[in-house]
Amino acid sequence: MTPARGPSGGPSDGPSDGRERPVLSVDAVARAVADLAAEGPGREDLRALAGSDPLVEVTDLRAGYGRMEILHGIDLFAGAGKALCLIGPNGAGKSTVLHTIFGFADLFGGRITVAGEEVTRLSSKEKLRRAGIAYILQDNSVFPEMTVEENLLMGGFLKNRPTEARQAADRVFGKYGRLAERRHQKAGVLSGGERRLLEISRALIMEPKVLLVDEPSIGLEPRFIDQVFEILDDLKSAEGKTIILVEQNAKKGLEFADIGYVLVSGRVVMADTGDALLRNPEVGRLFLGG
Repeated sequence: MTPARGPSGGPSDGPSDGRERPVLSVDAVARAVADLAAEGPGREDLRALAGSDPLVEVTDLRAGYGRMEILHGIDLFAGAGKALCLIGPNGAGKSTVLHTIFGFADLFGGRITVAGEEVTRLSSKEKLRRAGIAYILQDNSVFPEMTVEENLLMGGFLKNRPTEARQAADRVFGKYGRLAERRHQKAGVLSGGERRLLEISRALIMEPKVLLVDEPSIGLEPRFIDQVFEILDDLKSAEGKTIILVEQNAKKGLEFADIGYVLVSGRVVMADTGDALLRNPEVGRLFLGG
C-alpha cells in the first residue's frame, strides 16, 4: 500500500559524526510546515491507511469556535481496536478535532459516523450514551475532595440505574488494583499517574467503543507517562477500544499509535503508520527534535 503522506524528500537526519544539529528557528519551521500544507493525502488514501471498514469515519469536517473556522475539511478514519495519533505545531487544530467529534466545538460542516451510524449532530451526552464515544480531558479533571470510588461513579451519570454504574466501577477496581487499594481514599492523595489512571477509568464506566484522549502525558513525570501508555495499549489491544489521541510528545504518541496524522493549519498534510512517521526525516526535523 502506498503511504498516505504529503511531500517527501526532506533533508537527511543531519550529521552522524557527533556534531550538534542546528536548531530550527520558529520562522524556518513555519515555512517548512507551510510547504507541507500545500499538498496532503486524499480521502481514499486515509481510508486505505485505516484498513477495511473503519469504525470511525470523519469526512470534510469544518469546525471552530464562534465564527472562527479552525478545521478546514478534515478527513479522518480509525479502525476498531486501533490507535490514531494527531501531531503538529501549536494551533494546528489537533484538540479541536477531538472537541468537534465529541460536540464541544462549533460544527460548520462535515459528517461523523461510528460503526456506520451518523452521529454528527448528536449532543455530547448522546454521543457517549448512544455512540459509545468517551472524552478524556487534557486538564486535571479529578475531584480531589471526593473518594476514588465517588469519582468513578461520576462517570456513570448517564446509566439508567445507579447499580449499573456500581457494577462498572467494580469491574474497573478488579482490573486496576492500584485504584482498588485507594477506593475509599480522597482522590487528592493520588500521584499524578494514579490521577490519570482514574480519569481514564472514569471514562470506561459507560463502556465506550471510542476513546478521545487529549494530551495523556501532559504534566506527568516520565515514569508515569510510560504507565499511562501501557494502560492505553491494554485498552486498545486487550479490550478492542479505538483510540484517537492528541499528544504533545510526538515521539511517544507515534510509538504507541498504529496510524499518525500530521496537522498543519487545520488540515491533514501527512499521514502514515506511526512507525513510518517516526522514520520520516521531515517529521523528525520538524516535530521530533531531530
